[in-house]
Amino acid sequence: MDFFAHPFWVWIAIGGVFLVGELLSGSGWLLWPAGAAALVAVVNAFVKVEWPYQVVIFLVVGVAFTYLGRRFLPPAPKHHGDINDPAHRLVGQPGDVVGGFHGGQGRVFVDGKEWAAELEGGGDLGADAKVTVTQILTGARLKVKPA
Repeated sequence: MDFFAHPFWVWIAIGGVFLVGELLSGSGWLLWPAGAAALVAVVNAFVKVEWPYQVVIFLVVGVAFTYLGRRFLPPAPKHHGDINDPAHRLVGQPGDVVGGFHGGQGRVFVDGKEWAAELEGGGDLGADAKVTVTQILTGARLKVKPA
């Protein structure tokens, strides 16, 4: 059978090439032409369209998809370093004091975990007080201030 006699499969293959390119690059730009190729394939499944018009449909829809996708869909969040390291997201988070602070030292419950902590300015703080993380210290220690 002649492969080009079935434009549906040709456009599916073109879309697949764009998807593989997107997977390899992670740019976010090649996803939209892949969708445009899929749309042209679906159009060809229902309506016989000549090759030059298929290319025009692909180009117009590809530009429209790219513009709309980049304009209205939020970009993926940028990760700082190791995505499994919670340190970059802890600063500014609220927490609960566990057992109280004595001499500026204590423990807090932040982000679903219990952490060793130092109180800004030292001093004491009662149990069940609310704090906010201000800094990540060396090791697994946080610097906190009363909320």
